[in-house]
Amino acid sequence: MSSSFAEVRSWHRPLVVMVAAMAGLVVVAGIGLVVDDRQLLTESIWAKPFKFAVSFVLYGATLAWMLPRLRRARRTMWTLGTVFAVTGIVDVGFIALQAARGTFSHFNTNTDPINAIGQQVFQSGVIGLFGASLLIAVMLLFQRVGEPALTWALRAGVALAALGMLVAFSIVGSGPGPRVVEDANGTPVRLSGQHGIGVPDGGGMPITNWSVQGGDMRVPHFVGLHAIQVFVLAVLVLRAAATRVAWLRSERVRAQLTGVAILAYTCVFVITAWQAVRGQSLVHPDAATWTAVGATAAVTVLLTVGIVTRARLRPPVAGRHRATAEPLVRSGAA
Repeated sequence: MSSSFAEVRSWHRPLVVMVAAMAGLVVVAGIGLVVDDRQLLTESIWAKPFKFAVSFVLYGATLAWMLPRLRRARRTMWTLGTVFAVTGIVDVGFIALQAARGTFSHFNTNTDPINAIGQQVFQSGVIGLFGASLLIAVMLLFQRVGEPALTWALRAGVALAALGMLVAFSIVGSGPGPRVVEDANGTPVRLSGQHGIGVPDGGGMPITNWSVQGGDMRVPHFVGLHAIQVFVLAVLVLRAAATRVAWLRSERVRAQLTGVAILAYTCVFVITAWQAVRGQSLVHPDAATWTAVGATAAVTVLLTVGIVTRARLRPPVAGRHRATAEPLVRSGAA
């Protein structure tokens, strides 16, 4: 227990504070979903802050754990993490504030003082979140974190997260143009954009509210943003399996299988973005999309079978079994 607590204490503290704040918002917004019946475009006013808070808990906790383990440019990485933490709190805080006010946080061009000031800060914050993630992704290219599989998982994960944030910029111009709708208070609000492509927002999938009628850039945004959790989970699963499967005890084999997972997931990101820009709903793929999905699945299976076959035929190397006893991430004090 004490070692686990010491491990958490070594995490990036500003990001830990951000994660704690977001976790608190998850609770508050979750209660709001139950007790507050106000809606914006057929969705609870608390749905957006709830989803953003959950997303920032996952991504922020991953960064908080990762950044202290990087050996190079530690001060720069700490600064970038702090920028992300402060910007995240301000941005999601504005989303929560607008929800409490019963009005829109995104695309809202009304000129009341709170919204006018908040929109300027909010729009600047999106650039800050993207910029910090992009710089972290670039700097990860020049250093190794633990075993090769984990290094590539973190590099690819942060890179796809940055791309997922970049996709968010295109959401602003995805709609048919400015339109006026009523907020939860019955006040007319002029919106400068929307999430859906080819169809108006509202009446989407349960929980996510992604459009079921047309394209929605929130889908690739979500896929990209949470790639790092998927990749790190893949590494953990492979390491756990290596305690029972002899041929998985090779770091090289685990790195190759992780690479296949990264390739397949990146293809999913590209396919969902391609669907969205064509105005196609995630749940209504056409023949072209199914072809892309089938090709991705086929290549993934072929690469996996090839790696596994070679690994099983390769004779064991003395001492290779010791790799599974090493910590997932080696101490930064080299």
